[in-house]
Amino acid sequence: MRLARIATPAGPRHVVADGADWVVVEDVFARPLVRTDERHPQAGARLLAPVEPRVVLGMAHNSGPADRQLPPQAFMKSARTVVGPGDPVRIDPRRGEVKVEGELTLVVRRECRNLTPEDVPDAVLGWTVGNDVTAVDQTPLDEKMTQAKNGDGFTPIGPWIETDLDPRDVAIDVDVDGVRVASSSSAGLAWDVVEQLVYLTSHLTLGPGDVILTGSPGTAATVRAGDRSDITLSGIGTLSNPIV
Repeated sequence: MRLARIATPAGPRHVVADGADWVVVEDVFARPLVRTDERHPQAGARLLAPVEPRVVLGMAHNSGPADRQLPPQAFMKSARTVVGPGDPVRIDPRRGEVKVEGELTLVVRRECRNLTPEDVPDAVLGWTVGNDVTAVDQTPLDEKMTQAKNGDGFTPIGPWIETDLDPRDVAIDVDVDGVRVASSSSAGLAWDVVEQLVYLTSHLTLGPGDVILTGSPGTAATVRAGDRSDITLSGIGTLSNPIV
C-alpha cells in the first residue's frame, strides 16, 4: 500500500494510492484504513513530506558491519528540518562541506515504548526515502551534531510511504546532477531496523509520524549550491531536491 500527503485547495491531505488517483483517508495511522469519497488525480498532484514528525532520529555510526564494535547511538534532528520532494536544501558556504546521505527511513505508526522485536512490525507504518543532509565540517566542532544536522531543509523525506516492503536488503542509489555517485543497500547497516527500534524505544517514547533515519551504508555524496540530489530506494521510489 502506498501512502502519501498531498497539497489540495482545502489544505494538506493524507492519501492512499488507488489506480490513477489519490484517495483521502480519515486517519493514515489507523488500522484498518478508512477511505473517504474525496479523490485527486495522481498526475499533477503536489507531493508533500509524507508525515509531519514530532521526533526525528538518526542512527549514528551505522554505516557498516565494523560499527557493531561500537554501542548503538542516535542523534536528534529538528522536526523543522523536514521537507518534501522538490523542496530546497539550503546550504551555507560558511559552514564548509555538505553531504547528502541516502537512507531507508522508518515511519512510526503508533505510540511505542520498550518494544520487543516481536512488537516492531505493528509499530511501523511503513518506509520512505530519507536524505540525512550533513554539514560534515561542523561535526568535529560539535559532538552533539546540532551544527552539522539542522540546516534549513536538511531532512528531505518522501516521495511517499510504502507499507509492504522488506527492509532487510533495500538497494540505495544516490545521484548528483544525474550522475550516479553511490550505490549500496540497507543490508550493509551495522544495526538492522528491528534492533534500532528496540534500542530507541528503550530510551524514549515515539509516536505516530515520527521518523528514524536508519543509517548511511556508504551512501554519502558531496553537494554544492546549484546541484540536484536524487536518492532512489528500490521498492519505494526517488526523492529529488535542489541544493541552493
